[in-house]
Amino acid sequence: MTTTPSKSALLHDTIQHIDIKAFDVRPVVQAMGHMAFQARNLSRAATLYDAMLRDEKCGVILCLAGSLFSAGLKQVVVDMVRHRMVDAIVSTGALIVDQDFFEALGFHHYKGRADADDNALRELSIDRIYDTYIDEDQLRVCDATIAAIAAELEPRPYSSREFITEMGRYLETHAKTQDSVVLAAHRAGVPIFCPAFSDCSAGFGLVHHQWHRTGKPQVSIDSARDFLELTKCRLAMEDSGLFMVGGGVPKNFAQDIVVAADFVDRPVSMHKYAVQLTVADERDGALSGSTLREASSWGKVSTVHEQMVYGEATVTMPLVVGAAFHERGWTHRPERRLVDACR
Repeated sequence: MTTTPSKSALLHDTIQHIDIKAFDVRPVVQAMGHMAFQARNLSRAATLYDAMLRDEKCGVILCLAGSLFSAGLKQVVVDMVRHRMVDAIVSTGALIVDQDFFEALGFHHYKGRADADDNALRELSIDRIYDTYIDEDQLRVCDATIAAIAAELEPRPYSSREFITEMGRYLETHAKTQDSVVLAAHRAGVPIFCPAFSDCSAGFGLVHHQWHRTGKPQVSIDSARDFLELTKCRLAMEDSGLFMVGGGVPKNFAQDIVVAADFVDRPVSMHKYAVQLTVADERDGALSGSTLREASSWGKVSTVHEQMVYGEATVTMPLVVGAAFHERGWTHRPERRLVDACR
């Protein structure tokens, strides 16, 4: 008869975030460029990302989907923000709220097992993301914090970017760690958009807020305003490049702003550069695996400087971003503070 480990025993070994500053991966990535298959594709993606950063006319939009921060990639994005390697972020809500903001409140993600007994985990209030554990009780604190932030705001519609700005302002005085994407972006003037903002802990917090303000003015999220504000960001750039990790809504949302600009009679060029790191491929016809060349038929992405890399992000992202970081093409990039273009 086996005994289920205690909650404290299961939530013991924390996920450690990889630090691209700590080692120079360029020799490995350069050597991969003389190989074949995804090794060569990854090396070219790193070269294209470096080219984006060296192109002073080009703003960079980072698109994020998947459980990246819980898996140990949070510090990579924090360093991208701090070193002007990204000018705007489009993400799933879970990454920004359940994973980054959650850790900024002092909580952690833990090493787990993919073959764990999920019924036993449920009894212990432990949530599982593949081989990673999260304390459900701590997630409830995150949900409640979002509700508390909403309660202090003027009751009106907000873009997700506006609300995340308020989250950053909250962290200025309440953060338990300075290594937060939300906090770093708030300080650097890098706008963060979550087009499906309610599909995460933010949603639970806002449901609580609206439930308790039934019949009264409420805070709500205006997704159309998100689209308008990100379009304004594109209008503030002479050229643009996309660095996409995963696919889904963030990928399509960022690609679509070229079409949106044309629709408001402010035509802009297609995204000049595009890199996507993904495990999806085009065979099922779905968005996450649709090729960047396909996006060109919609007038969204140029086919000159684009590269798909098929591989899991915990492996590919530190290599691509790490190589570009150590090439230091970002050192002369201007601080765009695109948050100002959103207003």
